[in-house]
Parts: sequence; C-alpha cells; structure tokens
Amino acid sequence: MTYTPGLHILAEFSSKKAEQLCSYQACKAIFNQLINQKNLEKVGEVYHNFPNGGFTAVICLTESHLSIHTWPEFKLANFDIFLSNYKKDNTQKVREIYEAVLHFFEGEEIQKTEIVRE
Repeated sequence: MTYTPGLHILAEFSSKKAEQLCSYQACKAIFNQLINQKNLEKVGEVYHNFPNGGFTAVICLTESHLSIHTWPEFKLANFDIFLSNYKKDNTQKVREIYEAVLHFFEGEEIQKTEIVRE
C-alpha cells in the first residue's frame, strides 16, 4: 500500500457579500455544516473578530486543517484547506469544501493554487 498525503488548496477570492467578511459567525456555521456533511473530525478551532472588521479562523481536523482570513474593506479573503489521504482519498472533499466556501461568500477566484502533496 502506498500513501499520497493529499490535496492542499490555497486561494484568494473577492466577495460580493462583504458583510459576511466582517464577522466570523456565519462562516463558523458553514464550516461546521461542511465538517459534519463530509464526516470530518474537528479537534480544535480558533475564531477571532478584529475590532475594525474582518476575522481569522483556523480549524484543526484529524485529517489536517482549514483556515480563512478576511479583509472586508477590500472585499477579500484568503482560504486554505488540506485534508490528508492517510486512511482514504479526501481529494474530492477538498474540492467540494472549497467550492462550497466560494459559493457561500459569492466569491470570485483571484488566485488558486492546488498542491498535490506527494
């Protein structure tokens, strides 16, 4: 049996929903929903709202992590997700979560890098 670590997506996108970039509450709900739907296991999380708007979040998973950092004043967000393929191939889950987050924020991709960890 061989092990291929998995897919890592790093992205920057603009959002038509700048109000959702201001505070983490709605994002936390969609992250929790996606984690549950995809049968992932959360082991820790940090969410932080900045005083002048925007937020950052990092969610640690047994499979690895996802994170986001927002700048509502520029209608921008950076998003990062990596899921290990240790016990099963999670490549499709990474793509589906990325697309769901982009859709949630009505995001337009500015830059996306897919790294296939080997």
